[in-house]
Amino acid sequence: MSVPPGFFVTGTDTGVGKTRVALALMRRLQDTGQRVCAMKPVAAGCTRTAAGLRNDDAELLRAQSDVQLDYATHNPYALEPAIAPHIAARQAGITIELEPVLAACARLAAVSGCVMVEGAGGWLVPLNDRATLADLAQQLQLPVILVVALRLGCLNHALLSAAAITRSGLPLAGWVANCPEPGMEVVQENVNALKSRLPAPLLGVLPVLPAADARQMADLLVLPFT
Repeated sequence: MSVPPGFFVTGTDTGVGKTRVALALMRRLQDTGQRVCAMKPVAAGCTRTAAGLRNDDAELLRAQSDVQLDYATHNPYALEPAIAPHIAARQAGITIELEPVLAACARLAAVSGCVMVEGAGGWLVPLNDRATLADLAQQLQLPVILVVALRLGCLNHALLSAAAITRSGLPLAGWVANCPEPGMEVVQENVNALKSRLPAPLLGVLPVLPAADARQMADLLVLPFT
């Protein structure tokens, strides 16, 4: 089994289930004996605590990690308002730069065999006046996993995202179909349409699972390598 040094988890939009998928993939890797750490480089929508700004998704990823370093390593940029990261950073009087994220990822890689990096929003979300999350992914040089929220519009969003990832030169290692909420019609037909069009394997379909944990979700996924 040849395991990549990590994966970059992106999505077709915000709120599509990237954290859910990242946690499930981490557990799946851990089941094979891999030491896995995770990071969320940029998190907008953080809560003020006695220890500083904290993000629920970043805390979940840190808790699932085999080695837990200081919070700032797992989440270098924690921003309070739940708005576009570059705007939240501007309001906070800071600029999101790639170098601190790359350094944090290197620290995690030094203590684990695989680093799961969860993006924010979609593939081309701006980080500052120049760089996007796609630029960060290219700097990290990790294979990409695309999370597709199964809802109206998902076909267009998924195909556009996959095309942009492919143009970046990074490998699209696989995609996960996630049902973030009940009520989606013709789920299987949409999954079939994407299976025939996306240039990467389907790693699994996650149904609506209230209070689902990483163990339940991991059992529904296959790993994006052999």
